[in-house]
Amino acid sequence: MNALKLIEQHLKGQPLKPPLHLWNPDLSGVIDIIIRSNGDWIHEGSKIQRLPLVKLFASIMRREDDQHFYLVTPVEKWQIQVEEAPLQIIDMDILNRGGDKQQIVFTSNVDDKILLGKDHILSVAHKAVTQEPIPTIDLDNNLFAKINRPVFYRLVDRAVEKDHKLCILSDGCWFELGELE
Repeated sequence: MNALKLIEQHLKGQPLKPPLHLWNPDLSGVIDIIIRSNGDWIHEGSKIQRLPLVKLFASIMRREDDQHFYLVTPVEKWQIQVEEAPLQIIDMDILNRGGDKQQIVFTSNVDDKILLGKDHILSVAHKAVTQEPIPTIDLDNNLFAKINRPVFYRLVDRAVEKDHKLCILSDGCWFELGELE
């Protein structure tokens, strides 16, 4: 099976995203929704248990130039709070393993599939005190997702040395995971 068909198969069935870029309502206010650092969505102190509701909210979320996060509809815009990252990467598949055709498809905690490449860039920051890596991937609507530890370790396991750095290839783009000592 060729690479394009593999990607199509992995991304097939994803719901169409609303056209948030076309929606610019005035701020309606602040709503008591917090996305915890572990990915839980909290409303008025209680965890939202229904995944379809979380998926719906995630589909209308964006980050604006003020770096705040909002749930947006054609007529309303509600600011929400995000502790660390609005979404989490919880799994990955590697297509065409090894070689220059390798592609990495991530799965988020709201079941979105994201192809790592020029449109969705991976970067690794570090916590100031511990220097623990904080790997993230850029998403649509100025959002990003934190790659959870098990997925990051799987990436590191598949990485290769390139110019004294640990790097991973996906969809023709190289991404640095860390420096080699």
